[in-house]
Amino acid sequence: MEAVACVSCGALGSLLRKLGALLSDEFKLLTTVKGGIMFLQAELESMHAFLKKMSEVEDPDEQSRCSLKELRELSYDIEDVIDSFMLSLGGESSSNPRGFVRFVGSCMDLLANAMTHHRFAKKIKVLKRRAIEASSRRARYMVDDVVSRSSRPNIDTRLPALYTEMTRLVGIDGPRDKLIKLLTKRDGALAQQLKVVSIVGFGGLGKTTLANQVYQNLEGQFEYQVFVSVSQKPDMKKIFRNILSQIFRQESVSNEAWDEQQLVKTIRQFLKDKRYLIVIDDIWRKSAWRVIKCAFPENSCSSGILITTRIIAVAKYCSSQHHDHVYQIKPLSATHSKSLFFKRAFGSEDGCPLQLRDVSDGILKKCGGLPLAIITLASLLANKASTREEWLRIHNSIGSTLEKDSDMEEMKNILFLSYNDLPYHLKTCLLYLSVFPEDYEIKRDQLVRRWIAEGFIIAEGGLDLEEAGECYFNDLINRNMIQPVGIQYDGRADACRVHDMILDLIISKSLEDNFVTLFCDPNQKLLQHDKVRRLSLNYHAREHTVVSPNMIVSHVRSLTIFGLAENMPPLSKFQSLRVLDLENREVLEHNYLKHISRLSQLRYLRLNVRKITSLPEQLGGLQHLQTLDLRWTRVKELPASIVQLQKLACLLVNSAELPEGIQSMQALRELSEIEINQNTSLSSLQELGSLTKLRILELNLNWHISDTDCVMNAYEYNLVMSLCKLGMLNLRSIHIQSYHSCSLDFLLDSWVPPRLLQRFEMSIHYYFPIIPKWLGSLDYLSYLDINVNPVDVEALKILGDMPSLSFLWISSRTARPKERLVISRNGFRCLREFYFTCWESGEGLMFEAGAVPELEKLRVPFNAHDVCSLHGVLDFGIQNLYSLKHLHVEIVCYGAKIREVETLEDAVRNAAVSLSDELALEVSRWNEEEIMKDGEHKLTEEEVQEPGRVFILRG
Repeated sequence: MEAVACVSCGALGSLLRKLGALLSDEFKLLTTVKGGIMFLQAELESMHAFLKKMSEVEDPDEQSRCSLKELRELSYDIEDVIDSFMLSLGGESSSNPRGFVRFVGSCMDLLANAMTHHRFAKKIKVLKRRAIEASSRRARYMVDDVVSRSSRPNIDTRLPALYTEMTRLVGIDGPRDKLIKLLTKRDGALAQQLKVVSIVGFGGLGKTTLANQVYQNLEGQFEYQVFVSVSQKPDMKKIFRNILSQIFRQESVSNEAWDEQQLVKTIRQFLKDKRYLIVIDDIWRKSAWRVIKCAFPENSCSSGILITTRIIAVAKYCSSQHHDHVYQIKPLSATHSKSLFFKRAFGSEDGCPLQLRDVSDGILKKCGGLPLAIITLASLLANKASTREEWLRIHNSIGSTLEKDSDMEEMKNILFLSYNDLPYHLKTCLLYLSVFPEDYEIKRDQLVRRWIAEGFIIAEGGLDLEEAGECYFNDLINRNMIQPVGIQYDGRADACRVHDMILDLIISKSLEDNFVTLFCDPNQKLLQHDKVRRLSLNYHAREHTVVSPNMIVSHVRSLTIFGLAENMPPLSKFQSLRVLDLENREVLEHNYLKHISRLSQLRYLRLNVRKITSLPEQLGGLQHLQTLDLRWTRVKELPASIVQLQKLACLLVNSAELPEGIQSMQALRELSEIEINQNTSLSSLQELGSLTKLRILELNLNWHISDTDCVMNAYEYNLVMSLCKLGMLNLRSIHIQSYHSCSLDFLLDSWVPPRLLQRFEMSIHYYFPIIPKWLGSLDYLSYLDINVNPVDVEALKILGDMPSLSFLWISSRTARPKERLVISRNGFRCLREFYFTCWESGEGLMFEAGAVPELEKLRVPFNAHDVCSLHGVLDFGIQNLYSLKHLHVEIVCYGAKIREVETLEDAVRNAAVSLSDELALEVSRWNEEEIMKDGEHKLTEEEVQEPGRVFILRG
């Protein structure tokens, strides 16, 4: 099974399915129409096969690119016609009148149907002619032969990295020394074992250069040293012969006739009981490592292997199982980037003329710490006139320069290696990121839902579309094509960014294939196509953007708008739109959405516009809508017609009221942040429990204290009953919040939570008096944010026995007085993040030896007014937390004097000196506005620092 749409094959995936559906018995087609569809189906199947074959060609010639573009555009045009036809056939009345009215209605339907078929037959005739012409043109110019033509000779782009003089390198000492330590440091029983360390990072970061520096610095410390390159399509015999030739050095070994098995056997025998260092550069596949590692004996005198790869999964697979030695190479710092750039461009770090400094800063920002980009652009500029105008021209045309300038060929080839290695569905998903502006933080869930709406995702292997889409997202991170942002407790990235150089590459490809059309940077020279498929308008970067009157937008499938301008194209022109994403936090004319009901193909609608307070009643006509995201609007009451959206899977709102008739929305998987208040009917609360596919639920309880007990009991009863029903179905995550004082006592005993619940979160001014008993039965709960007052050892014991808990945030007003909250060695075996918030924490926490073995992040409070002794302020068993990477100390300022707060901060800072250098430490103030002047009053507003400020002490 393949994606509905992709950059290689256009819309052919979905189009062939729709043509198959039209030919089924469900649609009663006229003979002429049916014949035309059968011809198109056969012709398009042949085109589809050709396009898939051509997608494997890395660099097709100009003639082939023209043919590919023609076929893709044809597929989009045919699908637009088919969609229009299917919509007209499905638009017949569903009412069932009787007698004469029914007879007249049937006659009118038949007449309308015949006219629709006639118009469609004429369009099919035109499309048939275009398909025949495209096939004839392809045959006439022998385009198919391109697949069998020989490709250009490959040039090894790694050679310059191997022969770079040490004096020309910057920022390499720290990484080099760390890798040497990883390779040579030995522990206990494993001291003699072979150790494998991996360097991972995307192309151009300097992996080969770094590995070579490690190799040269360790020269003489091993009996034998070997450096070999693998590449994307490794020749194993050649690799093993290379290893043998470096082992035997001057000795001549005749091995040309040997097979792989003989070569491996010889290498193993020779390296047995020898101490060796092997560098395996540029591995792309796990399968390649499985073969290569056979040549190296594992029990081998403290030997080491250093591997470089662009793919995280490959790095982890190759590294020693007992050590997890994966070194993620980082971009150069701003200081090192500037040093490298100025050395290459001017010969010295202080050689940059004053008039070029700000332009240089802009170019370096574009390079993003990528050594390859810095060196390439600096070398290019070294041969240009040192005038501000010339450097600005280069700065403003880096994307087009990458595409055309021969001096940039090496960098382009290195970046394209990673792109060409992607399967076609990931190429499509990556190119789609070009719709977002430079440095934009792209939210994972938002992106995945857009991919789904566009038809890029294939649900396979028992995964649903969202799960498969997240796998695509993770795969792009794994291949270092996108940069993860906001790593969560479970290792998942909340968002991503695209490196500027990768963004330039995918923009270039997207424009060339007419995959995306951009109006953004005024300095960017963009290709113009009459028919636009995906349109991104960035009014923040280009206020006076004007869409060309010659541009045909009726075929646009995706419209993304950042910012606001008076001349935005009206929605009524976008008849084929699947995705509409408006991000303008200021003002948008309310009537801009009045024609939204005409977007009959719309699947994704996101409105990030604060001034929008209501939606058109016609919204219910969007029968294909899958995602409706209104979180950044002020819509508090949804249109009554919203319950007609039978395919809506994700409804995200900003405290909008629960609508009547919600039980009709059986496709809903996520419902966030829906409000329940005194206007919510009891029937709506009951219907909530009938959403059989609901997995994520976020409720805002807006119940007032003044409500009578009778009313409150009815609301609570119906809500609990619905939650219990959802728990027996698919509910996996629940978040309850409230902006008012609202009791959740009814959840203590009445609620039976879902056995498969994975996340429970509460953001509310309410504290459970005890830990709910039902928590102990939640074997799959991995995320828990809970308020309990008071918190005691027994509560921690119950939580510590939860087998899957990875994230825990406990909020409390007080701990049990004179009771140390001891976390035992058997508690919290899976916990990775622990946040403890308590105004009066009593004796505080204490971690026993062996407790919380996986803990990486810890946040603990200290009350500046109540701390009895500052000696050993961090002495709460922190030395027992072997996996800890980040410690956040929260200074509770309530009732404290400023001298007490500052003294405690100093004590924490001094205590941190004895902690591991690998530990990042933060100190923040809580309730800073409550700090008292010595013997007097609270600090004035001018004296109060920003609440919650953070001091980064190390890390």
